[in-house]
Amino acid sequence: MELAARTGTLPYAWYVDEAVARLEQERIFRRTWQYVGHAGQAPEPGTFFAARCGDVPVLVTHARDGRLRAFLNVCRHRGSQLVDGEGRRAAIQCPYHAWTYDLDGSLRKAPRADVEPGFSTDGLGLVALAVETWGPFVFVNPDPDAAPVAETLQELPELVAAAGVDVDALAFHARAESSYAANWKLCCENYLECYHCQVAHPGLVEVLDVSKEAYLLDESRWFSTQRGPLREDAAGSAFDPRGEIPRGQFHFLFPNATLNISPGRPNLSIGPVRPDGATRSTRFLDYFFVPGVEETWIRQFLAWDDQVGAEDTALVERVQRGVAAGMLEGGVLLAESERLIAHFDRFVTEALA
Repeated sequence: MELAARTGTLPYAWYVDEAVARLEQERIFRRTWQYVGHAGQAPEPGTFFAARCGDVPVLVTHARDGRLRAFLNVCRHRGSQLVDGEGRRAAIQCPYHAWTYDLDGSLRKAPRADVEPGFSTDGLGLVALAVETWGPFVFVNPDPDAAPVAETLQELPELVAAAGVDVDALAFHARAESSYAANWKLCCENYLECYHCQVAHPGLVEVLDVSKEAYLLDESRWFSTQRGPLREDAAGSAFDPRGEIPRGQFHFLFPNATLNISPGRPNLSIGPVRPDGATRSTRFLDYFFVPGVEETWIRQFLAWDDQVGAEDTALVERVQRGVAAGMLEGGVLLAESERLIAHFDRFVTEALA
């Protein structure tokens, strides 16, 4: 009798160990491209927004020269975080001692520095980070010498276009934020398989065919893809999934970005899963639709999506409680149904090694 193929999970200690969490910040989140927000948050010169890549505070600015820039959101004087939220300013002023920076990152004023004997403000502009856009999506890499984001995205833009979504035609609608009493990796791993969908997501399986034969998984270098066709009887679900988008398409971009296209009217949501220490994480999703999609459809779709998200929150928090018990060294993965988790786990293992 042939045994079913299987492989192991990451060590369960990696989901609770603060030393591992610190290493992930250094070797993963400070070296990779991450989605931080959308261009509509800094649409014209004089606007900015704050974000973060892992535990790295980020400031994205739209300077007078029209360029979008990203900086470490930390004053060069004494290390204070500079700004929160988003808005419009002619300059960025530290709330601690009023050191002031232009939106291009240069230091404009350091009070009393001119009367300090021998004190030079040369080289004390904001620390630049790598920033690039794809459509309205803004990506930042804390490594200023990072390779272009296109090398991480690879064929992802083409896959999104082939699904029927023109990213340049999308309009931002809303942001949904959530938090989890769970390690960020558990949240990502839950996203990376629909093996649990038949059991845990009754509303989702009313819309998508999640059977092993129909639900397709694909791997690329830095991202993975799940595709689920529309059920033939899906019209009676919580929202009407019939429309220009014929199937669900869900992408995960390492280390932590999820990009979702659901069936129905043209739509896309994108956002990161961010660690808050070893045993907590936060997430936000930015929802986009093309102009002209009916508000009733959007409202019904978002309610359906929120329900799936609430179900996932309960799942990952149950897993966190289980792995935190410390009675098992690890678990097992089904080689086919959970192969995208193995794909993600390889990235994590390589980074930490």
